[in-house]
Amino acid sequence: MKIITLHTQEKLLIKKAMDNNREAQKEIFERFSPKMLGVCRQYVKDIFHAEDLMLQGFLKVFTNLKNFEHKGSFEGWIRKIMVNTCITFLRKKNELDFYEDADSFQSETTENLENTTVEDLQKLIDLLPDGYKVVFNLYAIEGFKHSEIAEKLGITENTSKSQLFKARKLLQENYYKMNTAAYETK
Repeated sequence: MKIITLHTQEKLLIKKAMDNNREAQKEIFERFSPKMLGVCRQYVKDIFHAEDLMLQGFLKVFTNLKNFEHKGSFEGWIRKIMVNTCITFLRKKNELDFYEDADSFQSETTENLENTTVEDLQKLIDLLPDGYKVVFNLYAIEGFKHSEIAEKLGITENTSKSQLFKARKLLQENYYKMNTAAYETK
């Protein structure tokens, strides 16, 4: 009985996809597209733009499979391509406005989010200006450091910190407004 590990299966699938095996490419797309649509959706409000960016991202994935070195997770590699695709799209549309500011960067305490749904959180994130949203997503969701964000976006570390501070502040304000409105309708 031959046992094939998941890692080996994934390597074989990637190899087949590199050889333009359409079934292998389809399997990769079907396996990862739901998560990657969610990743794109974090950066772009419009679901149709998010779908387009996801498709562009998968085109890059299949074009660059030969560059995947099997050092990290395949999903993480795909995710990085999706994030970069979204950032490039926003840059080209000139929707990334960053503001240098001397604000204090200490974060305020966040309110209790236990009763907040994922959909509500996404709505709150969607209300952020794109510059704030990109920095917030890269820092809070993707786990990048401010130095990495600064390099990736061509801004200073202080601008990254300022954008994050302002994003959190705006999220808190909008969260409060959302809960106040919900409470008043009861």
